[in-house]
Amino acid sequence: MDAFAPIPPAWTKSAVHAFEFCCPSCGASSRDATEVWLNRRAPVYTEDHHRKWQEFYHCECGCVWWGWSSDREGRGKKEE
Repeated sequence: MDAFAPIPPAWTKSAVHAFEFCCPSCGASSRDATEVWLNRRAPVYTEDHHRKWQEFYHCECGCVWWGWSSDREGRGKKEE
């Protein structure tokens, strides 16, 4: 599997948006995923001109989810 392939794998079609950057079904980390695909061909730009993209994860529990790259732990969040 190529996480940077230009064509999305078929398993990404059933993905649900995870509002917390973990599996919405079992709470597993993105690091526990069995497959990963990054949609880097369609970035979104934030109001401060930073780029973010969708990251798709196929969890070991079978759930397929996605989150914004800027929501990943340690990325894009400002310390208060």
